[in-house]
Amino acid sequence: MSIKVVIKRNTYFDSVSLMSLSTKANQIEGVEQAIIGMGTEMNKGVIRNVGLMTPEVEEATAGDLMIIVKTANADETESAYLAVEELFTNKNSAQVKSDIKYATIDSAAQGIPDANFAVISVNGAFAVREARKALENDLHVMLFSDNVSVEDEVELKTLAHDKGLLMMGPDCGTAIISNIGLAFANAVRKGSIGIVAASGTGSQEVSVRIHDFGGGITQLIGTGGRDLSKEVGGIMMLDGIQALDADEATKVIVLVSKPPEASVEKKVLAQIKECSKPVVVYFIGGNEEAVIAAGGHFAKTSKEAALQAVLLAGIDEAGINKRALNLPLIEEVRAKLSPEQKYIRGLFCGGTLCDESMYLAMEKFDHVYSNIQKILTSY
Repeated sequence: MSIKVVIKRNTYFDSVSLMSLSTKANQIEGVEQAIIGMGTEMNKGVIRNVGLMTPEVEEATAGDLMIIVKTANADETESAYLAVEELFTNKNSAQVKSDIKYATIDSAAQGIPDANFAVISVNGAFAVREARKALENDLHVMLFSDNVSVEDEVELKTLAHDKGLLMMGPDCGTAIISNIGLAFANAVRKGSIGIVAASGTGSQEVSVRIHDFGGGITQLIGTGGRDLSKEVGGIMMLDGIQALDADEATKVIVLVSKPPEASVEKKVLAQIKECSKPVVVYFIGGNEEAVIAAGGHFAKTSKEAALQAVLLAGIDEAGINKRALNLPLIEEVRAKLSPEQKYIRGLFCGGTLCDESMYLAMEKFDHVYSNIQKILTSY
């Protein structure tokens, strides 16, 4: 085994680009494993888990680019690394070239006076400054960057609220604004259902379910995963609900979140009472009675949320393929299990999907264990 580690100091690429590059790097001939990412603690944890940690990686900071290439022998390592470098060269040369490029948000706002939206993906150390500049130029903001403090998030969202602007994020990875998908958004049809979500994978799941059931999306407003925390107080979700309630094209509103902080959930439910449109509430582990008392429509799962939304939007239920479980296949698989195979194991790429499965398991089993909530017992 041979490993080459290269740390490029103060070199930033967004996570979407790095995931694409990592996928291509792992397809290079001779490469057993390639990891390309920023030097965040989360990425270091992944590297540590696969046994590729080195002193150089340990010393990398969140603003440093890490390239790790593993091959069978030293002869292949250098050529494999050069092939990875070629991926970066090809990426830069393939980027669309415009006649005018702006070095700052201020100059871009002046040069494109009709612009009203900014997508920001920079190193977290500079994200707050750039987001503040955008808001000060009266631009709605989608802040893809993470590594932003809660205090800075509250400051930015308060500024946006006072100016009547959207401040989506930090760590907002999914949005659909005026039928344009941003970051990790899926390709779904335009329709009459609006979504406000504090969960990227949750909003993706609900939006594609809505599409599959025959509905469509007006807007998908991401809030960032901490919006419903006690510290942030749901600033963006509350503003998002108001924005969709005022949007003529939106007929139904869907709210999506992992378990919110109790006091913030109450604020959101109070906002629902003031809403003129039907609101489907998909808060994992949420209180059904409280949602109904607020005039909302409770959904325990993402599928239920999507189905309720399309029915409220007027889609004929008779024409919906609800994707019923294949019970005969399930029984066939169960029959093949040995008596010792009695545990359910789940590996999830999305926190919301993990949370949903975990809460469903808690309804039936006494002991559920997860790295997102260490030890849980059924309720």
